[in-house]
Amino acid sequence: MGHGSIGFLIPLDKNLEEDVSARKIALSQGPNFVGRDSIPVLDKRLSRKHILLNSNPDGSLEIVVESSNPIVVRSLDQRRKVLSGEKVKVKGGDIVELIPGHHFLKYVNLSDENKSSPVSNQKRKCNEVTQVDTDHRRAAKGKRIDNSQDEAMARNLKEDIESSSMEAIRGFTIDNDKLPLTFRLLKVQGLPAWANTSCVSITDVIQGDILLAFLSNYMVDIDWLLSACQILKKVPHVMVIHGESDGTLDYMKMKKPANWILHKPPLPISYGTHHSKAMLLVYAKGIRVIVHTANLIHIDWNNKSQGLWMQDFPWKDQTNSSSNMVCGFETDLIEYLSALKLPEFIAKLPALENCKINSSFFKKFDYSESAVRLVGSVPGYHNGSNLKKWGHMKLRTILQDCVFDKEFRNSPLAYQFSSLGSLDEKWMSEFATSLSSGVTEDKKPLGLGESLIIWPTVEDVRCSIEGYGAGGAIPSPLKNVEKEFLKKYWAKWAAKHSGRCRSMPHIKTFTRYNGQDLAWFLLTSSNLSKAAWGALQKNNSQLMIRSYELGVLFLPTQVKEHGYRFSCTNNGNKALEISKSLESGSEMKKKRRKLVTLAWRGSENMDSNEVIRLPVPYELPPKRYTSQDIPWSWDRRYQTKDVYGQIWPR
Repeated sequence: MGHGSIGFLIPLDKNLEEDVSARKIALSQGPNFVGRDSIPVLDKRLSRKHILLNSNPDGSLEIVVESSNPIVVRSLDQRRKVLSGEKVKVKGGDIVELIPGHHFLKYVNLSDENKSSPVSNQKRKCNEVTQVDTDHRRAAKGKRIDNSQDEAMARNLKEDIESSSMEAIRGFTIDNDKLPLTFRLLKVQGLPAWANTSCVSITDVIQGDILLAFLSNYMVDIDWLLSACQILKKVPHVMVIHGESDGTLDYMKMKKPANWILHKPPLPISYGTHHSKAMLLVYAKGIRVIVHTANLIHIDWNNKSQGLWMQDFPWKDQTNSSSNMVCGFETDLIEYLSALKLPEFIAKLPALENCKINSSFFKKFDYSESAVRLVGSVPGYHNGSNLKKWGHMKLRTILQDCVFDKEFRNSPLAYQFSSLGSLDEKWMSEFATSLSSGVTEDKKPLGLGESLIIWPTVEDVRCSIEGYGAGGAIPSPLKNVEKEFLKKYWAKWAAKHSGRCRSMPHIKTFTRYNGQDLAWFLLTSSNLSKAAWGALQKNNSQLMIRSYELGVLFLPTQVKEHGYRFSCTNNGNKALEISKSLESGSEMKKKRRKLVTLAWRGSENMDSNEVIRLPVPYELPPKRYTSQDIPWSWDRRYQTKDVYGQIWPR
């Protein structure tokens, strides 16, 4: 239980005894929503946010029924039906039936539990991985579950992670001036402390006195967002660029603060989504650009393997013409924002008075020190000069102009993502051609590399810290996964060095590698699909894309030695003054980046190279599937029980 915790909802079976195979639902101070997102069942009578719970000072709960279906509250011998929109007070020991006669939950107040069971205090201090083991072994004993394979897997869950001899993330420390040169993983609840070294949470990046906030995402839980990041309540102007629709969008409109603007970008082609995950935070000193892989929902920021990159940029100096030069990053950003068709509004900003906020507004910042390139996707039929602006053709165009070390000639490619589209061999060849672009110093093409798909197996999901529930966020159907030609691509999700073997990936990455050396690396929202990356049409003269996506590309280009110390949130302007004073002197020494994984072993003092460690969460080179490995697909039935004693679908 974290800070502000008040108690649990404990699942019960039909005999009103504790269902030890199901997970407790932790409740915290403030609003708590419980529904189909909390209880992974297929009962469509349950809404995603079925009930809203708020704590009272006396330890009781006030429940508001958000669903159109009634609930039942049992208190002592009394059963009371509570209709949609009504409120009811429950105390410790009361039972809630989310659907009358179904889905029983018992409220346990934390203070009551402390008094009745001193041992439970110690149990709560255990991390989530240990709790998985405890709960499963208790279930096996109490219910006489005879499944030694499951029990052994659960019992060894924590030991297997902590016994790794390659805890490379322990040494992942980053100087502040090098932060933009790499990315960071998100913290995962229940992992040992070493596995969260230099990892971040949402409050680590959304901080300070923000004047404007633009939050771009696919899924948005507005209640969780305001609870997890309360600083957003103080931001004068917030725009949420989202992909939600129907009931969820209606709920967002009802619950959003009055000063928030909701915008869903146009989707001109069917079956597309707004899938990009980014944040633009404007401060008095500049702008923070964040590109990441997590939906704005609790489970994505706490249970999944995710990645996040950010960099701060100052306002342009209107008296210095050189600061007004347009770099590749600025072009990437402005073209992408223009495609979103953002609604225009007026904001009061320091020294700018009433300022018109639209895509052109973002030209006011100096991106000349950008450490990455942006690779976006925008739905539409792109041809002519637009053919190379988006999707895999954008990536191809950037890589074609890059020079790489000879070691990457014909080196392999790794594709890692969380949803697999309907693919064919022709498109896979088209995609690999784009990702194989670039030349060596002798101007020879790098050439095609062998491609591998890093994808969780059924066993990975079954034994994960979420059990089969993790598979709900790896939504690829059997018809896409079991295509015969894909068998030669499958490689394992192995992540002992980052402690994330059982934290299932929602991160999406694409890279070209040789051992632990990386030619380039892309952190993106794009899954492996034609909808995300685009497919060439009309004799390769047109690129058709269905969805919005955004990623950051790390390249081994020449970089300034001191170019990344600017911060929007530090005290004073010391960092900026250091950078400017260095610029005013003689021409700065430049270094060539060498991109490597955390498992790289070599000298830090390599001639003319600056070693940049990227926390790639999975192991390279990837290990191929064996004949016993089965790629996960979420619409198959799995009868072997997971670490919570559950089958799939539940």
